[in-house]
Amino acid sequence: MKRRLLRLLQRAGLIGPAFRAYEIAVALRPARVRSVDGPPLPPRRLMVRVAGTADADWFLRSGRAAFDAIAANVPIGEVESVLDFGCGCGRVLRYWEEHLGTVAGSDRDHGAVDWCRQHLPFAHVARNDLAPPLQFADESFDLVYALSVFTHLTGDLQEAWRDELRRVLRPGGRLLVTTHGRSYLPRLEADERARFEHGDLVVRWTELPGSNLCSAYHPEAYVRRTLATGFELVTIEPEGARGNPTQDVVVLRRPLSASV
Repeated sequence: MKRRLLRLLQRAGLIGPAFRAYEIAVALRPARVRSVDGPPLPPRRLMVRVAGTADADWFLRSGRAAFDAIAANVPIGEVESVLDFGCGCGRVLRYWEEHLGTVAGSDRDHGAVDWCRQHLPFAHVARNDLAPPLQFADESFDLVYALSVFTHLTGDLQEAWRDELRRVLRPGGRLLVTTHGRSYLPRLEADERARFEHGDLVVRWTELPGSNLCSAYHPEAYVRRTLATGFELVTIEPEGARGNPTQDVVVLRRPLSASV
């Protein structure tokens, strides 16, 4: 029923305004106020844009779990400089406060970037557009991670950002992304499942790229054939993205030489 309504809104040209109204309504739902140690909680409207919910407990727990998932897949002790691409209002970025190296973030949401700059002063947070480039120099980072970012982009945008994130990585640096893998098959319709099983990227609501409504589903064959282009594939861990439930973790490494 939900999808049928979305299709009707799409045909009427109202899908964008309707989705923004939905996010506002979710942010206005009553919830208990929670005090926290460390950085304050962002405004509810910003949390909704990040995760589709303004639940403060979920925001904090999932952010910590996501940070732990990064640490489980990357030797953080060897990371001098890190970029949170698609940092939103700091759901994961806040947990890098004690990191001794350089911490940076980037996001296309003006409000989220402004909030991070004010409340997460340990990080250099820049704004990006829907398409590249980033405001960082070549070979700036040892680690770039993009949690539930490529899951909301069209294929062309994914390839453009893959190449841009490779640009800002140092040789030997790692890119960690999360994807909608095989565990999401039950959400797909028959024709979409067939495309997924064929190894093709499946993207819904391509008219709203970068929003939570736009959803991309990544078969392993696509990850190996396309998403990993220009990188060495380190690992694919199905449903390994703690903090982004049931998403897969993909770790890529920028080669030390230009031959790959």
